[in-house]
This record gives sequence, structure tokens and C-alpha cells, in this order.
Amino acid sequence: MYDLLIHGGTIVDGSGGETYCADVAVNGDRIVAIGQDLGAAKERLDASGCYVTPGFVDIHTHYDGQATWDQEMAPSSWHGVTTVVMGNCGVGFAPAAPDRHEWLIGLMEGVEDIPGSALSEGMSWNWESFPEYLDALEGLARSVDVATQVPHGAVRAYVMGDRGAANEAPTDTDIARMSAIVEEGLRAGALGFSTSRTALHKSIDGELVPGTTATKDELIGIGRAMGRVGYGVFEMASDLEREWKEFEWMGELSRETGMPVSFTALQSPLKALPFDEQLASMRAENAKGANIIAQIAMRGTGLLLNWQASFNPFFNKPSWQAIKDEPWSQQYSRLKDPDFKAQLLAEDNLPMAGDLQLLADLLATAFTMQYEMGEGFDYEPTHEQSIAAKAAALGMDPAEYAYDVMMRADGSAFIYFPILNYTDGNLDFLAPVLASDDCVNSLSDGGAHCGTICDAAATTFMLEHWVRDRRNGRLSLENAIKRQCHDTASLYGLNDRGLIATDYLADINIIDLPAIKLNKPWVARDLPAGGKRLLQTAEGYRATVKSGVVTFKNGQFQRATPGGVIRGPRPAPATASHPVPANG
Repeated sequence: MYDLLIHGGTIVDGSGGETYCADVAVNGDRIVAIGQDLGAAKERLDASGCYVTPGFVDIHTHYDGQATWDQEMAPSSWHGVTTVVMGNCGVGFAPAAPDRHEWLIGLMEGVEDIPGSALSEGMSWNWESFPEYLDALEGLARSVDVATQVPHGAVRAYVMGDRGAANEAPTDTDIARMSAIVEEGLRAGALGFSTSRTALHKSIDGELVPGTTATKDELIGIGRAMGRVGYGVFEMASDLEREWKEFEWMGELSRETGMPVSFTALQSPLKALPFDEQLASMRAENAKGANIIAQIAMRGTGLLLNWQASFNPFFNKPSWQAIKDEPWSQQYSRLKDPDFKAQLLAEDNLPMAGDLQLLADLLATAFTMQYEMGEGFDYEPTHEQSIAAKAAALGMDPAEYAYDVMMRADGSAFIYFPILNYTDGNLDFLAPVLASDDCVNSLSDGGAHCGTICDAAATTFMLEHWVRDRRNGRLSLENAIKRQCHDTASLYGLNDRGLIATDYLADINIIDLPAIKLNKPWVARDLPAGGKRLLQTAEGYRATVKSGVVTFKNGQFQRATPGGVIRGPRPAPATASHPVPANG
């Protein structure tokens, strides 16, 4: 008798091959049989009318703090994700000298918009070294598996102290010590190393992330730790400034170590290199023997604007600044006052420093790039759906129209403002790269940007938009599942998952594709210390299974916590088999 039988479904096995109808039997944490009439089981899940897929593997998250206190691991776990990779963009919490705790929290709060008060209250800090951090993660069972990367910012500050935090140049001895710490982390189980080289990433005090201006010698010197260990991904977020010659050193590092180097590839008015040139530069290095992979977001990346979120179009007006720290009930009362509204709309922005001034001016004027979010919102909106166009059709000022939009639903309505990946006003440029083997689905930022974006729902968006609803240039279901399961897993050496095949890990989704739907986001205050975050649920997931245990049924957490800490790469099962030949 099997422990679990999933019956009546259509299997999308993650290989890219054709779908087929079969039952899936599970014993313990493994798939043990695939076929018809498999026999009895202690638990049966009805998958009739649904697709049976591997669990999703999300390789770009920031649950480094949340994973120490939260067993549910929402919102990613609500969207079919069964494995997450943390420690991206050079930020994390290990190694951590005792006097650096609050500094590391400020770094994460500034870069990833995770409330510092929540991190301070939620984390126990019962670690100092990276191996000790992994041990601490082992102390809490959760709904998903978590994998980690060693973050440059924490390593630099640990080795160099204030010199590292201030982005001073390291000595050869500093580089050797940093490389040794990364090697120690990898041997303890980390799957890679990450760094940030973008001016957009700053601490809560406005300081650049340590390592932002690191030289080629520092980056390659640290990256050699992967070569010594024999595995690992070098992950990077960068502004890709031409004079930095990023692709040149990425190619050199990859060729020397034999390891993959991954970078964030975004269509952005802020990046020095156009998107096409980013990919062309990557491919030129790969043609010379490198293995560079572009991390691709599947939709526009930007801000969700709302009175209770981190930003709204008027966040730098004097009238808003005067009430921004008041309880919501008092804010809402003022916002409903016609005199307050008229006063706020008539005001100019207050002066601010640097990037915030640019953002404030953009929010207050760029209404051609902002879209009201209603029920069933299409994340690929047209110009005619913009705030500016809708206001013009009504003969209204766009700022007033935006104000009125956010007052809907008792002041809880949102405006979508995609700053990145939406320069053309559509997602056409993504269609070819979402089917390219040198690009990988990424950049969900699960667990981060708590008050500004909610892209942890990227997997559901992939199914709803790219597979089912997009007007043209859709992804096939088979390819979409392969990219979000097999391809993401294999990049990080997690070769025991991402496929529906015998002896593979029983991480499985049962998906009712016609019913798949992203629900409206909302602002919750459920983090430690009452910290706020944007959340978004989904419909259409009949069940999610992690390591053979049902963790979610119809979107409801079953309080099952079979997830653990991944330590190092996982080999593919030696005896794995597919019941039908894959064609992809």
C-alpha cells in the first residue's frame, strides 16, 4: 500500500515532454510509481481535470530572516513553490559578528524593504558563522525546503569591519579571508555566493551595499572558493556600467572555476546596457567557454502604490508627510476630507536627496506609466488603460484620478507602476528569452520588498498570463513547467527534484489551470512587531505536496512542515525513469 496516490490527472513532468495521463504513487518522500491502476494508498488526492506538475523551485528570494521564525513561508508557498533559494543580492545574516546585528538588519531593510523591527523581534541570532546559521535554520521545520547562498555584504563587514561596510578596497589578506569564509559556507551546505553592484541597493542609512564597487580582483578572488569546492553559483545584481566590464570578469571567473555565474537581466532606463546588449555580451562570453546565465523576471517590476503601502503618488507632499505616521483610521478620515484632498493635490513635492527625489517626482507625474488595479487585473496593461488616459477620457487631472482610484474599496485599492521591464509598454521582448536555455526564471524577490511589490506570485502569473491568457506569444504549459521546475533546480545542482519521475523527490502541484487566478493584493500587518507586508493569494491550486506530505489543499495551509534545509547539491536518482519518453 502506498502512502499517497495522486490519481486521474494529466502529468506535465518538467522535462518539456508531452503531457500524458497517469497516476502518481508516493512512499515516504519519493515518487515510487507512475502509471495506471497502481493500487491502494493510505491517502488519495483526486487530480481529475487537473495537471500534475513538479513543485516550483524559486531561486531568487530573501527569506533569510523569515525562514528562522515562519513555518508557512508565505507568500511563496501559496503559489506552488516547494523550494526556495535565499541569500541573493549580497545581503543576508551570516556571518554576523555580535556587534553587527543591527547593521545587517539595516542593510536588509534598506535593500529589500523588510521591516527592521520585524527582523529585530523575529530573529534569535543564535549563530555567528555561516555554518552556525545553517544549523539555526535546521531548528525550525517549514512547508518548503530552503537553500542558501553566502552574501558578500555580510562577509565583507565580518572580515573588514567598518572598512568593508564603507566599500574601501580590501588587502590581499582581506580577499583571502573572505574567500575562505565563502569556502567554509559552501562546504557547510551553501549553494553559492551573491553580491550586489547596483547603486539602487543601499542600507536604511543610505550607504551602498558592501561590495558594490568591488574590483575584479576581489570578485574573482572570492569566487575561486567555488572552484576549490567544486560547486556553486555566483549570483549578482548589477547596474552593468560599461566601464566595469562586468561580462569580461564574469566570463573569466566562470571559465577558471567551471561554475555558473548568474546576473539580473532587466529592461531598464537606469541600466547602462540595453537589454539586448546585455544578452549579446553574455552570449559572446559563453561562446568562449563561459557559463553565464541571465535571471529573467516574467513581468514588469516596479511598485504597488497604495495609501498603506510604502509609496503612493503623493508620498512626498507636505500634507501626506504630516499624517504618514498616524494610525490608518485617522489617515483615512483625513483622506476623505475634500479640503485635505484639494490641499494635497495643489502642493509641490518636498525636496529630497538623490534617488528618492527622482522617485518622488516620477510618482507624482508619470501617470502614463501607472495603472489602476481592479479585479482580474492584467499585468500587461495597454496605454489606454493608464491613469493618464483614463483621466483624459473623463476630462480629469490625472493626479486627482489617481487619488480617487486609491480611495476605492475603503482606501485599499492599488495602482500598478512597472518601472523596469516595461519600457515598451508590453512584455513582447520577454517572449524569446523565456524559451532560451541561457536565461532562467527568477527575480520573484519572495519575502522582500514587503511594502512595495508582491512578485512572489510570479509562478501563478506565469500560468495565468504566459500560459493561458496572454493575447499573443504565449508559453506552452510544458515549457513553462520545465523552466520553473527542472531548469531552476538544475542551475543550483538540485537534481533530485523538478521532475515527475520515479525516485525523484515527491514535490508535486495539482493545478486546475482554468481556475488559476491571482487575487487582489492587500497590506497585512502580520510580521513580528506588527510589521507590514504586501500579500497576494491564488486560486486554482488543488493541492501542493512537499516531500510526500500534503502542505496545501485548495489554498489552505495544512499545518504540515516537511521542509528542511538543503545542504549542498543533490544528485539525480540513479534509478529514475519516465513512463514515456520526453521530447524536450
